[in-house]
Amino acid sequence: MNDLSSISKKILRIRIAQMIVNEKYKTGEFKIPIHLAFGHETIAVAIDEIMNNEDKLILTHRNIAYNLARLGKLNPILDEYYLKTSGLDCGKSGSMNLINPAKGIIYTSSILGNNFSVAVGIAMSLEIKHKDGIAIVLGGDGSLEEGSFHESILMFKSLNLSGLLIIENNEWSMATKISERRIHIDLETFSKSYDVKYVKLSGNNPLNYIEELTRLKEQSKKNNELICIEVMVNTLGDWIMTNDQNPDGKFINYHAGPAPTIDVTTCPALIKENNSDPIFVLIDLLGIDELNKLSDIIRNELEEETK
Repeated sequence: MNDLSSISKKILRIRIAQMIVNEKYKTGEFKIPIHLAFGHETIAVAIDEIMNNEDKLILTHRNIAYNLARLGKLNPILDEYYLKTSGLDCGKSGSMNLINPAKGIIYTSSILGNNFSVAVGIAMSLEIKHKDGIAIVLGGDGSLEEGSFHESILMFKSLNLSGLLIIENNEWSMATKISERRIHIDLETFSKSYDVKYVKLSGNNPLNYIEELTRLKEQSKKNNELICIEVMVNTLGDWIMTNDQNPDGKFINYHAGPAPTIDVTTCPALIKENNSDPIFVLIDLLGIDELNKLSDIIRNELEEETK
């Protein structure tokens, strides 16, 4: 059984570490673009919890939460963002392509949908070598619009390869809602058309996510099948865009750059709405006193680490 306190500490560490990165980003300290992942912490920790040493994780440009979850440290990632040789990948990857092969993150792509195709090859390699591992590939709802998404599912299925294909659906791509840029894609119906099992996760309860992903991973490996998992997330840190077309301002969901409304000195919980913020879910599970206690511990640890 997973310990709620330790799981909560991991989620809080990712949130507070991102808040530290965000404050540095606001001051212009980084020369590279960074895509923060406020609101994605629970699914990142859940995936970290289910991975073994031979599992392979294939990520997107928004990979910070997963790299923090797998590494458990902030400094090597900060140094990578500063492009220092002391960085996690010796300053060669920056943010959008950051990998950590020692922790199973062997490919990360800044090209939308590119990583799906690579995941097929990785899954095939694991099968040929009879490895006790599985390919776990991430994408956003925008990547559903790419041909590589369709082709990769076809290849996974045709080759009877095991894998977890996880779509983080925040209903935005760049500065547009799904309804503004395309017709609705019913991922469940789409998956069924390829005879691929579909599961939807929502609510940000970490224990539920870990239990379900553990079950799905075992099922995928046992049956040599791809499973498509849609995770509903709310990427936090929105801003208001004002231009000629929107003189009164238009709500824009966070995509990249510093999140202007997030302050490292405040409570790590950001928005209380339909369990869209993993930290508010932790408040419900732990209570505010315990959450504040854990937050203080983690802040102190991160301050000591980043001195």
